[in-house]
Amino acid sequence: MDMTYHEQDGFMIPDLVMPQQPEVHLGKYAELRRKYLKNHRPVVYANLLTTFKLTEHLAEIEEQALETVNRLTEQMAKAEGVTEELKAKDQMRWVGLMNNFKHSAEEQVLSELIYV
Repeated sequence: MDMTYHEQDGFMIPDLVMPQQPEVHLGKYAELRRKYLKNHRPVVYANLLTTFKLTEHLAEIEEQALETVNRLTEQMAKAEGVTEELKAKDQMRWVGLMNNFKHSAEEQVLSELIYV
């Protein structure tokens, strides 16, 4: 690896450049994971940050969390018999049930994926 330097106040300073990382949208779950790592797992956070793998890790967590929440919500709705028929017949009840299912799925994702 070729290093280049520039002189500043009599000292040779290396010209360091951060590697390019792709632009990734990090949502709610990635941000929760980042905050958890930073506050409760500083060594893991520092290792991911210094090896330039933090963004990749957070993107994976975001994707896994979204997929898991959607899958669990659908499974709970199916298990409880919540259908499109109920949605057409009693929309408020359908919305309430689906919100409960989503909240339960999110709680599971937070405890098993984000805060570990």
